[in-house]
Amino acid sequence: MTKVGVNGPDPLRRRDARRNRELLVEAAREVFAAQGLDAPLDVIARRAGVGNATLYRHFPSRAALVDAVFRDSLTQTMDAGDRARTAEDAWAGLLGYVEEVFQALATDRGTNDLMTTHLEGVHSLDSVHAHNRETVEVLLRRGREQGTLRDDLTTEDLLVALAVLGRAVPALTSTAPDAWRRPLALLLDGLRASPTAAPLPEPSLTAPQLGTFLGNLGPHRD
Repeated sequence: MTKVGVNGPDPLRRRDARRNRELLVEAAREVFAAQGLDAPLDVIARRAGVGNATLYRHFPSRAALVDAVFRDSLTQTMDAGDRARTAEDAWAGLLGYVEEVFQALATDRGTNDLMTTHLEGVHSLDSVHAHNRETVEVLLRRGREQGTLRDDLTTEDLLVALAVLGRAVPALTSTAPDAWRRPLALLLDGLRASPTAAPLPEPSLTAPQLGTFLGNLGPHRD
């Protein structure tokens, strides 16, 4: 029961509660980044130095914790979409936007899980998915009008392809840090009305690296 004084709840209790919440969000950010969104919540509580009851008092569901952890980074993704929409060259805007999104997928496993799957109850995620779709639609429409993107390409085509490749990014980065750049370049080049033969970034995976990648891809995860 919260201690109440003449002026309301005890200020010390309020400060402790705020501090515990901050510790939990920071611990969850670190654990989700390393292990993904299915990381055990008791691991997060231990890292924050609090009990499970304290965690659930602040965040009654995994979705509530995920929302608190990723709200700011999801806003940054929407900002990137807004910048891409203002690019004079739709193709350049699309390249820059996808590059920024994939850089986030490569550096944070929690972000990768969040952006490439669906998690019920994360309200900020619903907004960013809708914004992402709108950004892609705007850029594809303008790209078709400018003659740089193929006419038969749909928003769903691109979102499916990006989600599939995005899920492979953690396994690729475990094999070689920037290994995701080459397949992404191949994917994006196939969107163009007149595909070019521009040099691909990063060397191709070697045969042993391909085996490592496939092992990292699943079914087992760290």
